[in-house]
Amino acid sequence: MGKSVILHLVFVVLAVFSVCLVNAEDPYLFFTWTVTYGTRSILGVPQQVILINDQFPGPGLDVVTNNNIILNLINKLDQPFLLTWNGVKQRKNSWQDGVLGTNCPIPPNSNYTYKFQAKDQIGSYNYFPSTLMHRAAGGFGALNIIHRSVIPIPYANPDGDFTLLVGDWFKTNHKIMQQSLDAGNPLPFPDGVLINGQTQSTFTGDQGKTYMFRISNVGLSTSLNFRIQGHKMKLVEVGGSHVIQNLYDYLDIHVGQSVTILVTLDQPPKDYYIVASTRFTETVLTATGVLHYSNSNALVSGPIPAAPVNQFDWSMEQARTYRWNLTSNAARHNPQGSFHYGQITPTKTFVLANSASSINGKLRYAVNGVSYINPDTPLNLADHFNIPGDFSTNSISAVPSGRAATVATSVMPTSLHDLIEVVFQNNENTIQAWHLDGYDFWVAGFGSGQWSPDSRKSYNLVDALTRHYSGLSKFLDRSFRLLGQPRYVECEVYIVGQAISRTTILPESLESSPQPC
Repeated sequence: MGKSVILHLVFVVLAVFSVCLVNAEDPYLFFTWTVTYGTRSILGVPQQVILINDQFPGPGLDVVTNNNIILNLINKLDQPFLLTWNGVKQRKNSWQDGVLGTNCPIPPNSNYTYKFQAKDQIGSYNYFPSTLMHRAAGGFGALNIIHRSVIPIPYANPDGDFTLLVGDWFKTNHKIMQQSLDAGNPLPFPDGVLINGQTQSTFTGDQGKTYMFRISNVGLSTSLNFRIQGHKMKLVEVGGSHVIQNLYDYLDIHVGQSVTILVTLDQPPKDYYIVASTRFTETVLTATGVLHYSNSNALVSGPIPAAPVNQFDWSMEQARTYRWNLTSNAARHNPQGSFHYGQITPTKTFVLANSASSINGKLRYAVNGVSYINPDTPLNLADHFNIPGDFSTNSISAVPSGRAATVATSVMPTSLHDLIEVVFQNNENTIQAWHLDGYDFWVAGFGSGQWSPDSRKSYNLVDALTRHYSGLSKFLDRSFRLLGQPRYVECEVYIVGQAISRTTILPESLESSPQPC
């Protein structure tokens, strides 16, 4: 009898413990997306676009911090396809990043299931195709990570939440654009600007209430200026970081960048322009939307509010006002400022100079004299399985070489827990946008001219933002600090040839298993 009682108690304890384990696991969200072609008249001309579940832009992905996402993607296109999750940190799980360095593309009439977690993140992000020129045809959408209810936020809960995907747009078919780039031609000037896939959208709110606007530049190549007629914009989050809350009349938003603002409807009841227009272009393209007061008694009127007349210097000064809110938390209870990145000594420095070069009579874009080409096997798989000949860590120098440009699969080696100082030197007369796949960094400093070691004296080593992207104005250097953990990270400019891969030597126990092609 005594043995049966003891055994019964053991079963009860195990059952209770199992229930606790189940309840402690973060929620799982399941999605099935089908990618197809469709025809839409975006700028008044019917053209082929990429749809996800028959939607353009694609479905919004709204998740909560630490949610697990299981997303089955079915490719019904006639070309291989991948989606990448712009800004999501693939912690110990770079196999789900959705770029050619980590994933084999999904063949036509096939499917692949992405499995990743929005671990310890909040903020406004987006997803987009990373293969060929698919991004020029659509396939992009919003990815918003909302804070857990137990985590306070440094502002009152807004009365509503709007997502705006802004970006340049081209009438030319994406396959023709790909052929043109492959032939050595530059990307053409865009034909227009869109807000949520349209030239005009309406957002409705109640007078006296405050609304959140999540804005992402999902375009190919053009920086945009965003503004709302007669209203101040309070910036509260940039790239997943809560910021010092300043008020702005205009915001420059570069390719790949996402920002979150709060807008209070404190004006007389009427309709007001929402404007996104191209920056740093001789011809200014504009898309307008409408902020509609629910008790409005007048249609939108008056001239469209103009963008700032100042160019690069003004934009750089605005960027310097984006500072970490050190006392605020982000996705966790501890304040953002509890991690003192400026007190860690960098272990490596890379100086990366971009260039537009002629190789075999064709225009290609290069970094330190190397124009990137994709290997036959995704780099992460080649690294994991020690496949020889796929890449070399000696393919690119750590500083500008001055040599004639060549093509190679450029890979830079790092070690676990390295703090890497990376300097981007833009010597071209164009804006450059760099994206760090699967991770982020602190933008420690930027300015005009050439970088030198003395530039470190002006670094912000206290409250710089963590970001997964960086926009570089012409003739600008920008320095960031990157704490190296993931096995594979790719920085890429969204034009053929200008990319670098970084491979981190990582113990196998710290990395999840690869997904087979």
